Amino acid sequence: MLDDEQPTGPAQRRARNPGSQSALRSRNQQRLTQQLLKGGPATQADLARSTGLSTATVSNIVKSMAAADLVTLTPVTSSGRRAMSVRYNGDSAIAAGIDFGRSHVRVVLANTGYHVLAEEEAPLPRGHQAVEGIQTASRLLDKLLKKAGISRSQLIGAGAGIPGPIDSRSGKVIRGAILPEWVGINLHDELEKALKIPVFVDNDANLGALAQLTWGDQGNVSNLMFVKIGTGIGAGLILQGALFHGSFGVTGEIGHVTIDEHGLICRCGNRGCLETVASTATMVELLSRGQDRPISTADILSQAMSGDPATLRVLDDAGMAIGRALANVANLISPDVIVIGGPLTELGDLLLAPIRRGLLRHAVPVIGDSIGLKMSHLTSRAEALGAAALVFQHEPAPINS
Repeated sequence: MLDDEQPTGPAQRRARNPGSQSALRSRNQQRLTQQLLKGGPATQADLARSTGLSTATVSNIVKSMAAADLVTLTPVTSSGRRAMSVRYNGDSAIAAGIDFGRSHVRVVLANTGYHVLAEEEAPLPRGHQAVEGIQTASRLLDKLLKKAGISRSQLIGAGAGIPGPIDSRSGKVIRGAILPEWVGINLHDELEKALKIPVFVDNDANLGALAQLTWGDQGNVSNLMFVKIGTGIGAGLILQGALFHGSFGVTGEIGHVTIDEHGLICRCGNRGCLETVASTATMVELLSRGQDRPISTADILSQAMSGDPATLRVLDDAGMAIGRALANVANLISPDVIVIGGPLTELGDLLLAPIRRGLLRHAVPVIGDSIGLKMSHLTSRAEALGAAALVFQHEPAPINS
């Protein structure tokens, strides 16, 4: 049985022992706690749907947990209606989330209540070796633990993501990563050896998708696509409420969808890939022509917001190409929502509008009209937050009495 309600026939009444109802309630509370741990804050209606418990059972358990200060209730609006969001208050267990980028590493510390306790980013030189990135992450983790007054014994694990594919059969980073120096590295083994705690790894776009469900506002969505637009372009897919990894862990390589078969050679070896026309690296190259120095991503943001015509044209062309690529995926899987992430999220509709035009032009009309398209409000933190959530996906829920 999933709920507190049990059959009350004669045979059931004779078989029931004094502790059976208590044991059932404990199991149901364990199920609800596990969902809050894995999925983050959620309304009671969402908890009922995700756990299979009745709304009455969820309501009763939540009331008792709130009275014991195990959860916090916050009024929210869900689907236009007032509701109560339930947040697990957490315990002493802490997870680290690590996001390795082409020129940075970001580390966050979070508890099981999905509260960020500390976070910091450190620069990495372009072309750095994996050992340098891992050592920097290890030092940054130690620094944050000390700064937050957290004992290392409280760490239950670390999640980590990189901008590139990881073959789940070998555990190694494979060709196609934005960090070519990391190709052939078993990130899980090397990071676990350095940190001396359990480690869980995934592609950064997958972690960005996971973050939208756990830290973002898409917790009630079953089918979601997260698209990170940066030096490379990658997608993370949530299908039927779970990350989709395909047959061996390499999915969402939307940056290598062919946009122009006669276009530039891509780093993957193909020609005219989406990355060659719409990545931030391509935008920087186009907008740096005629300048006395190469521009940065920050320059793209400021120039676009000040209305620079060349920057707006580059963004418009890139957005249309991205929308076209998204339409191809949308026609196949028909997601509920597509969330755009990466360093350009501050642009809002300056980038989202051309993406939407490209999506609507190339998607089957009923699919294009039905998909939600939005910017991630988690900005550059999404991948590190998703990495911390990855730890909680693997950690058994605590047993609360």
